[in-house]
Amino acid sequence: MIDNTPLRSASLAGGALQRDGMTGVGLTWIAKKIEFWIRFGVVDREDILDRHQRVVWFRPGVTFAFVRWASNGFGTIMSRLDIVRTIAAGQAYQTLPFVRPGGDILLTMQGWQSVERVLRIIDAIESLGINPQAVSPDHWRHVHHRMTAGQEPRTYTLDLHLAFLLRRRVEP
Repeated sequence: MIDNTPLRSASLAGGALQRDGMTGVGLTWIAKKIEFWIRFGVVDREDILDRHQRVVWFRPGVTFAFVRWASNGFGTIMSRLDIVRTIAAGQAYQTLPFVRPGGDILLTMQGWQSVERVLRIIDAIESLGINPQAVSPDHWRHVHHRMTAGQEPRTYTLDLHLAFLLRRRVEP
């Protein structure tokens, strides 16, 4: 973790100093070559750089899923999914490519089979009527650890979600 006091990061677009405490994510889309996208998370604003690149900005405390996929003439060379919670100015954070300044990384998976499995988990959560960004950060960490250990993660249920919401209400 990096201790960041006070937060002043260079903007991903144009090099201007970013002072509003937001987290920027650089996205690239060149069909069938480089495809970076946000699977879930509330984008506050978006800066379009050109036909293939843009930067999306998130307020502190937002959880989002960042998917990166790339290929060459021989097939897939990278598949990665990260679930990140954005940080407020002055908080410690972890760095991640294309995410400035960084964030609290809750889950990271590499390889298409693992990425696809997490995407199915996200779909299952959405089928319950729960926004994936509202899921307990502990659940995303649980999924990361279980999948890393080759185990099946527990299913997120409405009861678990209700318990998380109640716990969040009573904790300071």
